[in-house]
Amino acid sequence: MTPELLEGRLVTFAVRIVRLSPRLGTSLAERHVADQVLRSGTAPAPHYAEARSAESRADFIHKLRIAVKELNETSIWLRIIAEGEMLKPELLNGLLSECDELKRILGAAIRTARLRAVGASQANKR
Repeated sequence: MTPELLEGRLVTFAVRIVRLSPRLGTSLAERHVADQVLRSGTAPAPHYAEARSAESRADFIHKLRIAVKELNETSIWLRIIAEGEMLKPELLNGLLSECDELKRILGAAIRTARLRAVGASQANKR
């Protein structure tokens, strides 16, 4: 997957979260969950954009790790919404699976960057 396509998927995911959050109810608990899922669900796209212009490989990995952490948090909030029956299940269709897939993709990118870092440091020792 190209970096542009991945960034597009992250932006689309964020937009879906933005559209989902106002559909939660108005109780204190529902507002809290809405605020949290909105914050964590929209953060990965800008973190990935920052990673793409990282100043070093370590900075790149760090920013990707933050994006994955935000996706992990989003996954938990989506599960709370689903299990708490705060929204109709069809409104959550595909969001959890897309979140999990994005985590796997970013995790693979982190592993690749780490392997390249090790390879580069070994090549410099020769």
